[in-house]
Amino acid sequence: MTTMPLVAEEPALHVDTHAEAHAAHHEEEHDRPGINRMGLWLFMASETMLFIAMAAARLYLNGFAKGEVNLALGVGLTVILLVSSWLGYQATGAISIGNRRRAMWALLAASALGVLFIAGVGVEWSTAAFGAQLTPPVSPQNTSFGTAFYAMTGLHVFHLTTGLLGLLLAANLLRKGKFGPGDHWGVTAVVRYWTFVDVMWLVVVFPVLYLL
Repeated sequence: MTTMPLVAEEPALHVDTHAEAHAAHHEEEHDRPGINRMGLWLFMASETMLFIAMAAARLYLNGFAKGEVNLALGVGLTVILLVSSWLGYQATGAISIGNRRRAMWALLAASALGVLFIAGVGVEWSTAAFGAQLTPPVSPQNTSFGTAFYAMTGLHVFHLTTGLLGLLLAANLLRKGKFGPGDHWGVTAVVRYWTFVDVMWLVVVFPVLYLL
């Protein structure tokens, strides 16, 4: 009596293993958009806590007293950020219908406003006089409000700069033909982060430094 060799069953085992690996890969790709969104939201939540902590420190050190800030400049900077966020969402709307060119130019325009905002903060830094009213006058860096002002605006400018780099990278990828109606998470994620940075200015930095 002869017996069939056992190795004959290996191809079936190989097929099953390959099918399982393919199914696992497909499931991972299916879940990736949700994972990406959750990761972005968690990151922004953690950064929100950082801004709130710095705002709490400023109020603890100074209460509602503030230095001689340029309110008109602060309002102008706020308007710049609001317009840049609007342009960002124009970009996401454009790429969702496949208009790469419009999306690219919207991101570039938002980036230009970001550069203008950073320049405006630089003007505020160079003209600040938070300690000039004291006797004897004290340099802005040596007052508690001045320290809070430079720390909070510096933190915001750092986040804005990283967002600006993201906008420019996304615009460059659009120029190269990347993204489309069915795959534009790169643009959406960058715009959401940019909007987050703008919101931090609008609801935390600007009120705490310019209004309270």
